[in-house]
Formats: sequence, structure tokens, C-alpha cells
Amino acid sequence: MDKVNELKEKGNQALSAEKFDEAVAAYTEAIALDDQNHVLYSNRSAAFAKAGKFQEALEDAEKTIQLNPTWPKGYSRKGAAAAGLNDFMKAFEAYNEGLKYDPTNAILLQGRMETTASALSFMQSQGDIPMDVDPQQARSRRAPSPPPKPAEPPKPAEPRVEDMTEEQKNKYFARKEKELGNAAYKKKDFETALKHYHAAIEHDPTDITFYNNIAAVHFERKEYEECIKQCEKGIEVGRESRADFKLIAKSFARIGNTYRKLENYKQAKVYYEKAMSEHRTPEIKTSLSEVEAKIKEEERMAYINPEKAEEEKEQGNLFFKNGDYSTAVKHYTEAIKRNPDDPKLYSNRAACYTKLAAFDLGLKDCDTCIKLDEKFIKGYIRKGKILQGMQQQSKAQAAYQKALELDPNNAEAIEGYRQCSMNFQRNPQEVLKNAMSDPEIQQILKDPAMRMILEQMQSDPNAVKEHLQNPAIADKIMKLLESGIIQIH
Repeated sequence: MDKVNELKEKGNQALSAEKFDEAVAAYTEAIALDDQNHVLYSNRSAAFAKAGKFQEALEDAEKTIQLNPTWPKGYSRKGAAAAGLNDFMKAFEAYNEGLKYDPTNAILLQGRMETTASALSFMQSQGDIPMDVDPQQARSRRAPSPPPKPAEPPKPAEPRVEDMTEEQKNKYFARKEKELGNAAYKKKDFETALKHYHAAIEHDPTDITFYNNIAAVHFERKEYEECIKQCEKGIEVGRESRADFKLIAKSFARIGNTYRKLENYKQAKVYYEKAMSEHRTPEIKTSLSEVEAKIKEEERMAYINPEKAEEEKEQGNLFFKNGDYSTAVKHYTEAIKRNPDDPKLYSNRAACYTKLAAFDLGLKDCDTCIKLDEKFIKGYIRKGKILQGMQQQSKAQAAYQKALELDPNNAEAIEGYRQCSMNFQRNPQEVLKNAMSDPEIQQILKDPAMRMILEQMQSDPNAVKEHLQNPAIADKIMKLLESGIIQIH
């Protein structure tokens, strides 16, 4: 905020010295750092009004009121700007609205009185009130009518060069050269455009616009190094001449576009961020997001290493065999990052998720490995087992059916398909009866620790995740799942 206050004070000093453009520039820079500060918009509105830019002054006044509707000064700014545009009705309404919050405010009262006088004077000049009639009598004789719309200002006459100062002449001829350059640019006559833009710089070397235009020509001609060079020169000139921050942002953005064309996305990101720090626009923000996505993809691709993936897979296999399924998942995940197109890695991780009863994650991995290789039979078998664990027998049977289409003699697929068919025909009582006849199931259910765990799982379904971290308990729970004694959804 110290920087904001410094810029505000700088603007105030410039305004007092009647350096209105400098004041506007300082307030604008401060607003870029704190765009919710109503005082900054109010001060810039005053600077615009002093410079005769009443439309811009009105927009800033309305922004001031939007940010702080109860602040009287916002309404006095709006009244002054509207009066400058000869919109006396709007000015009168603004002063009245401000007086609702501060009925004794001298500035608002004075403004309302001056607006009334200005409106009458304007109407007289337009012939609405005869000059020999007292305005008070005129108001009592005729019904009030809305003030006329301000007449469009006449187009300024072409200035006389002989009446200009040397500086004015230079700027005038520079502008003419730029216009000729723009016309040639639109016709894609880049050589002629460059000639005129360089001529403009000879007349006025302090205008960043000319350097930006030269850079645009080099960009179109795919002369990217020269484009960057001209943009950098333009930024340097713009800083020295205190150019509009939007023009400086444009130079930075063009450098970003150039690096993007060169597929140097990290440098493009740097310059898009610099452009955003000068002036945020949706176009620059979109470009920044796109190059960030490119950088992320490049980093992902650079990380791919099938040899490292194989090492991680072996580590995952080792932990899987030891029943440490959570650690196995970490190694398979790293292997996938190193080689994201290997379906076996997703299949192996799906097996871990199955053991951990994380069926939704396992199912997602199965679908991924099938998508990568539609003939990868293990993917369909893993999917069938997971769907069986979720008690979705029809979907599980369809997965086994796909596996059998690839290999009609696959023993796992045949057994899985058979189990699904049997489960369709069995009722819950029969499932329980058959399970209880299994000595292993009986042993598990007689274990006091397992009975306590099963009771806990009934009252707190999330407890299963914690218990599955123990390989011995995980195997027993999986056995109960396969038998149909318990279900996890």
C-alpha cells in the first residue's frame, strides 16, 4: 500500500501543478495495484475533468459511487463530469443524490446551483428561453422538459503547420507517417509500412507506438529476433517517456507471442506475466494459461523414462507380494508417471486398489488400461473381479465375457463368468449357507478381533480403509467379500 499512496501523492502534486496527463498516469498506475480504492477513481475523475475529458471523468465517478455509494464526493465528481457533457439533468440528479447522504455539503449545494444556472444559460443559447423573459417566469409558464442532448462537437479543422511549434510539427508529421504505415500494413505491404514507421520515429523517437508497429511487421514476416528487439526498444522508450501502461503491456505481450511461436514456452510465460503486471486483459490471461499448459505437458513428457518405470514396477511388485499394498500403489503410480502408456502398470495398481477395497479407483485404472490396449485381457479380468467385489454381477459378467472373446480358454475368465452366473441364481440365504460351510470362513468369523472389526465397519464404513492397511486383516476381509458374507459399496 505504500506504493499506492506514493503514486496517489504523485498524482495529487501533478494535478495541483495542472499537469493533468501526468496526474492521470499516476492515478492509473495506482489503480492497477489497488483497483478497489474509490479515492483513486475519484482523483482520476477530477484529473480527467480538468483535462476536458468529461466522458472518462464520468466513468470514473460512476466507478467511485459503485465502490462507495455513501461517499458524497463521488456524486460531486459525477455532477461535474455530467455538467461538462451538458447533461444537466444527470448532473442535477447526481448532486441531489449526494445531498441525501450529506444535506449540508457545500460542494454539492454549490454544484446544484451552478448546474441550474448553466442549464438555463444553455437553453437560452439554444433559443428555448427568450432573452427578455425572466427565467423564473419562464419556468412557471411552461412545463419542464428534459434538457436537449448535447450537440455533437464539430470535427476539428486540419491544423495549420505554419502555426505549430517545432515539437508540434514533429508530432504531426510522425502521426501522418504512422497513418500511412498502418494503411500499408493492412494491405500486407510490409516494406512500405516499415519505411513509414521508421520515418515516424525520425520525427518523434519518444512514441512507443511506432516501435510496437515495427515489431508487428517483423512478427508477421516471422523475423522473430528483430520483433523482440523492437519491442524491448519500445519498452525502454515507453518507460522514459512515461507512456500509457497499456502500450507497455502490449509490447510485453508481443514478446510473449513471439517466444510462443518459437515454442520457447517458459520465456513466453515470463513475458505474459510481465504484460499482466502492466495491464490485465482476458486475451493475455488466456495466452498465459495456454503456455502454462504447454510447459506442464513438456515437463510431463520430459519425465517419461521406461527404464525408471520398470524399476518402480519391480519395487511395486515386491511390496505387493509382501502385502504392503499402500506402498505398492506409490511405486506403481511413479511408474505410471515414468511410462503413462503401459497398460500393465494400471492393471497392477488396480490389483492394489482391489486389495485396499478402493474399488472406484481400481475400476478407473482398469478402464484406462483397456483404453490403452483393447486386447489386454488382464484388464477385463481385473475389472470383473472389482465389479464382483462391488456386487455388480451383470457388469462383472460382461467384463469376463470380453476377456473370453479375446481368449476363450482363459481359466480366470471362465471361473469368473461361472461365479457370476451362479450368483444370479442364488438368494442371500443360500450365499450365507454356502459361505458358512467353508472352514476358512468359519475360522475368520470365530476370531474375536475380526468380529470387533466387522462390527466397527457396520457403524463406521470408513474404518475399512484403516484396517486394510494391515495385510493379514486385508486378506481376511477380501475372503469375506468374495464369499458374499459382506459387501462394500
